[in-house]
Amino acid sequence: MTDEPTLQNSDHEFTHKHLLGLADYSKEDILFVLEQAKYFREILDRPVPKVPTLRDKTIVNLFYEESTRTKLSFELAQKRMGADVLNFSKSSSSVKKGESLKDTIRNISSMKIDMVVSRHESPGVPHFLTRCVDAAIINAGDGAHEHPTQALLDMFTMRQVYPDLTNKNIAIIGDIAHSRVVRSNVIGLLKLGANVIVCGPKTMMPAYVHELGVEVSHNIDDVLGWCDIAMALRIQLERQEDGTQLFPSIREYHKLFGITMKHLEKYPDFTIMHPGPVNRGVEMESEVADSDRSIILSQVTNGVAVRMAILYLLSGGSRV
Repeated sequence: MTDEPTLQNSDHEFTHKHLLGLADYSKEDILFVLEQAKYFREILDRPVPKVPTLRDKTIVNLFYEESTRTKLSFELAQKRMGADVLNFSKSSSSVKKGESLKDTIRNISSMKIDMVVSRHESPGVPHFLTRCVDAAIINAGDGAHEHPTQALLDMFTMRQVYPDLTNKNIAIIGDIAHSRVVRSNVIGLLKLGANVIVCGPKTMMPAYVHELGVEVSHNIDDVLGWCDIAMALRIQLERQEDGTQLFPSIREYHKLFGITMKHLEKYPDFTIMHPGPVNRGVEMESEVADSDRSIILSQVTNGVAVRMAILYLLSGGSRV
C-alpha cells in the first residue's frame, strides 16, 4: 500500500475548501468523504498507523469549548498524518485578557497556518472565521448548530453494518433540542435516503423540529420496535441557558427514555450507538453500552479515520 491514498469515486469533483456543516455538502460529497475514510481506517490497523500526507501542513486546533473525544480524535488524526499541530486553549490564552476572537485568529493566522479546527459555544463561528483568514476551516462543533465530523463518523459506522442506508430506519433518542449532533446527523442521513425519527420528552424537542423533515415520537418502545439503529444522546445541561428543569428527575427520564436490557430482549434487531460521553444509567443501562449490540467504541475508532479523510481532502488531497 502506498503512502498516498488511492481516491475512490475519483470521478467526483470535490471542490470544498471548508467543512462548516453538512448542509453545504451534497449526497455525493458525503459518500465521497466516507469512501476516502475507508482507506484511512485501514491505516489505523497497520503496525505503524501513520501516513505522511500532511507532513508540510500546519494545523491549529482552536477550541473555545471543553472537549475530550473530539479534540483528541482530531489531534491524533493530524499526528497520524505528519502535520505540525498547534493547540489553542481558551483558559491559557489572551482571551482571558480581553482579546477578541477576530484578533486571536488573525494573530494565529500570521504564523502561516494551513487549517483551523474550530470548536465554539456560539453558532456561526466557523463561518465567521472564513471571513478572517485564508486557511481551511473545519467545524468541530458550534453551539447547538452543527457537528459535521461527528455525523460523518456516525454514518461511516452505520454503513459498516448497513452498506446502503437507503430506507434504513434510524432513531435518535434524548435531548434533541440542545444537540448539534442531531442536526448534522439528520441532514446527512436524509441525504443518504434513511428514515429518521427523533424521540424524547416534549420539553427537549426544539420548536423547529418538524422543519427538519423527520418524524417525532415520545414513546421509546415504539421507536425501538421500528428502528434498525438507535442512537442515544446525553442530556446537555450545560446548554440549557435558563436553568429550567426539563424533566422531573434523572430516574424518571431513564424510566421513560433510557435503553435497557429488557429492550434488547424485547426488540432483538436494532443496533446501539452513542456519540459520547455515555452517562450510564441515564440514557442507557451500563450493560447495554457494553453489549454485543453496541458499536459505540467503533464510532470512536472510526472518528479518527473520518477526520483523517476530511483533513486530507481539505488540504487539497482530492486534487493530487
